[in-house]
Amino acid sequence: MDIRPLGDKVVVEVIEEEKTASGIVLPDVAKDKPQRARVVAFGPGRWLDNGQRVPVEVAVGDMVLFDPGAGTRIKIEDRQLLVLAERDIVAVLATQPVSV
Repeated sequence: MDIRPLGDKVVVEVIEEEKTASGIVLPDVAKDKPQRARVVAFGPGRWLDNGQRVPVEVAVGDMVLFDPGAGTRIKIEDRQLLVLAERDIVAVLATQPVSV
């Protein structure tokens, strides 16, 4: 089953576990906030009062940080997903070095 978010909603798959450099698995409660997730779908964007649409700033496959406690948890075909408003996403993690 596919999911098609509306407006500025973003569907992410939360990354639950994280390993330290020494190989210790940190449970979700031990990690620093915000949490990490991978974008699996996104809506077309939100409408402005003047009728223009502002597209969402993420793409499928982006790794993002989001506010803890945000969004709505859903389960689709044995996958635990989270539907977030774009404003709940704090940052996109760069895969390439960022020049300043």
